[in-house]
Amino acid sequence: MMVYCHNCGTKNEDDAEFCSKCGTPLKEGVDKRSWDKSHKRQRDECFGLPHGNIIGPLIIGVILILAGLSAIYGFEFWQYLWPALIVLIGILIIAGAIYKARSRD
Repeated sequence: MMVYCHNCGTKNEDDAEFCSKCGTPLKEGVDKRSWDKSHKRQRDECFGLPHGNIIGPLIIGVILILAGLSAIYGFEFWQYLWPALIVLIGILIIAGAIYKARSRD
C-alpha cells in the first residue's frame, strides 16, 4: 500500500515518515526536529547531490578562471563554453541519479 503526500501528492512507501519529494511529515506526531533535518537536507541538494548548493558558484568560478586564462594566453574559450556547460550539466544529472539510486539501497 502506498501513502500519498498531502502537500505535493507524491506516492510514498507505507512506512515512510516523510515525503520522498518535499520532506513533509506523512504521519501525525512526527518529531519537528527530524522533519527540519530532513527538509534542510533536501534543500541543500542540487542535481540530486548532497551539498549541491555549491555547484552553481563552483561552475561560475571555473568559467571566470577559464575566461581569464583565455584572455591572458589568447585561447578562444568562448566557442567551447556552451558545449562544455551542456556536458557538465549532463554529468551532474547522471551523478545525481546514481547517488539517489545508491542512497535508496
